[in-house]
Amino acid sequence: MASNATPNSIEPTFEGDFAFATDQPFQLFSGGSLQPVTLHYAIYGKLNEQRDNAILVCHALSGSARAGDWWPQLFLTPENANGVFDLDRDCVICVNVLGSCYGSTGPQSWNPATGKPFGRDFPLVGVSDWVRSQARLLDHLGIETLRAVVGGSIGAMQAMQWAIDLPHRVPRCVAIGAAPLTAMGLALNHLQRQAIFNNPNGGLALAREIAMLSYKSETLLDERYARRPNRNGEAPLVSLTGRYDIGGYLDYQGAIFMRRFDADSYLLITKAMDNFHPTVGYESERAALERIQARVLLVGISSDWLFPASEVKALSNRMREAGVDAEYAEILTDHGHDGFLAEPHLLAPLIRKMLDAHSTRA
Repeated sequence: MASNATPNSIEPTFEGDFAFATDQPFQLFSGGSLQPVTLHYAIYGKLNEQRDNAILVCHALSGSARAGDWWPQLFLTPENANGVFDLDRDCVICVNVLGSCYGSTGPQSWNPATGKPFGRDFPLVGVSDWVRSQARLLDHLGIETLRAVVGGSIGAMQAMQWAIDLPHRVPRCVAIGAAPLTAMGLALNHLQRQAIFNNPNGGLALAREIAMLSYKSETLLDERYARRPNRNGEAPLVSLTGRYDIGGYLDYQGAIFMRRFDADSYLLITKAMDNFHPTVGYESERAALERIQARVLLVGISSDWLFPASEVKALSNRMREAGVDAEYAEILTDHGHDGFLAEPHLLAPLIRKMLDAHSTRA
């Protein structure tokens, strides 16, 4: 499936596949397994001789390994002096998560047991599975320790999971706009999956429309659409099907998403999003957080109601109580959860400061 490239995209230095688990299955936290496994990944820049200049950038729900497509503003270029990823110094690596539809093993992949695509038979995957699979790729590339791991939304969940599960490999962790989902977030994801289960043909579009509301703020939507009739001339006052402008926008977003994403991948990834919590796999949240050796920056987004800034700040406080060198920052934006994609210039100085900071690892 096609990714969401833009005219400003940064082309990777290398893009390809890594295959593993050919002899022994890759065991998943859910109890399932995959054999073999393919990870699609992209590299921007080059590894230095010591192989210690790698920055792992983790993508969000519908992102791909091509970080230069969806976060180009964070790359330093002659046209973008405010970028933070300097490819003369840094080697940026991004990996498409298991279960996605942009090259890594997922529901569209061939199931060796049936000779057909997995579809809904694809086993449940979690954030910890993504991290362990990414670690296998880094082993293959000869990278023992990352310079940093950075991500927003579900990418931030991966960044935190890296710091918890593989603390010796992560000196710096930047996690933007994420914490364990509240009941409201779980409810929204449940409704999205129900839309897909109940309508195999068009449910993904409705799921995306619900999600788009959770990614934006009321202020932004009112500023852009207010109560205006749909811009194509529909008349909602005299027609049952006539839409307001916000309805036209949502339907457009649903339609274009249907062309670039897979419904079964959406089910899997939103479930992994639901299931993320530091406690998973550990005795307690405190026990999990005490494992972290990295210097951590958690970034809240002021208008985010999917992952409220208060929840991100509270997680940062609990990290500090567990002895983690954790810092909290907040970006002020009306873009809601999507602020990490819509206004990366607000993130650049925060990420730059973390990349330039000395590691506090023992």
